[in-house]
Amino acid sequence: MSNLNVHKDRLRGLYAITDEKLIPGENFIKAVELALQGGARIVQYRDKSADQEKRLQQASALCRLCKHYQAVAIINDDIELAKAVDANGVHLGKDDIAISKARQLLGDNAIIGVSCYNDVSLAITAEQLSADYVALGAMFASSTKPEAVIAGPDIIAKAKQQLSVPVCCIGGITVNNIHLLVQQGADMAAVISDLFSTSSIQHTAEQFSQHFS
Repeated sequence: MSNLNVHKDRLRGLYAITDEKLIPGENFIKAVELALQGGARIVQYRDKSADQEKRLQQASALCRLCKHYQAVAIINDDIELAKAVDANGVHLGKDDIAISKARQLLGDNAIIGVSCYNDVSLAITAEQLSADYVALGAMFASSTKPEAVIAGPDIIAKAKQQLSVPVCCIGGITVNNIHLLVQQGADMAAVISDLFSTSSIQHTAEQFSQHFS
């Protein structure tokens, strides 16, 4: 079983997700640090490229920064990478490795998050299989995944009634609409482009974070 009580307090707030298209390699460390200085509590390393050396270097640096700022470091999809850089855990999509296999490889203390899209029943199953948090969305139209089905903010309250694990929302979240998600009970808001494509990452992170304080 997952250590739900151990992780629950940490799984709250701004959940920053990196994107190799938005953050050029030379700016990577600085961008992540600015997000953390602005209050990001969880940072997910998401890089779909095949450059294994770059991914190892960046993920290691991200984990060190998260440790320094007492934030949670999550690796997207890649359990081997999560293990290699001693990340706090991994985030899985529907086509990725099974939760039970991830738990077996990463251990009881690892944080395992699962994308459940617009399906609360998937989230309930993920919780039963020892996921530590679930992600629902897209909340709004998103430039990162324009083809994603819009789940809408109402799904959060529905999920919160049926789950005890923290709920993360994702998709099209901006500083202007995040309050709608927090009102519905979202524990975390995952943000990619509205955070990392801005000229002031730290200030934007602060604006997002204040909704959770």
